[in-house]
Amino acid sequence: MPAPRIDLAERVLTAVLGVRRVVRRRVRAELPGPHLPGSQVELLRVVHRNPGIGVAAAARELSLAGNSVSTLVNVLTEAGLLRREVDPADRRAARLQLTDAARDRMAAWRRTRIGLVSAALTQLSEEDTTAIVAALPALERLTEVLKEDTA
Repeated sequence: MPAPRIDLAERVLTAVLGVRRVVRRRVRAELPGPHLPGSQVELLRVVHRNPGIGVAAAARELSLAGNSVSTLVNVLTEAGLLRREVDPADRRAARLQLTDAARDRMAAWRRTRIGLVSAALTQLSEEDTTAIVAALPALERLTEVLKEDTA
């Protein structure tokens, strides 16, 4: 692989991770309550997008081992953010659902994150904003290619 691709990969990772890290820190500072590790937040997001998802499917979605997701489910259930429901088609399987507390918390996270990034975007030049908008489809395709490589 030519060096420019390696440099580009490094810059993409640095930029994306930098935005996530700063937003995560700022959200933690602005929102009350205990702070959840990233893996727990990611599981809550998966369940939010896929209500009733099973543990095995959530593990595949997160590219984690089933026992790791089971541990996360136990912790989040104990914290009152997730609940298990019996699958009517297979009484041995559990279906995951968010609690009202989790929905409220996720809505607050979303509002805060979007507010932070929206405010920052207004401080950029029109040229920078246009460049970000133009880059989004390519970044979304990059995400899909990376997901396919792990399947």
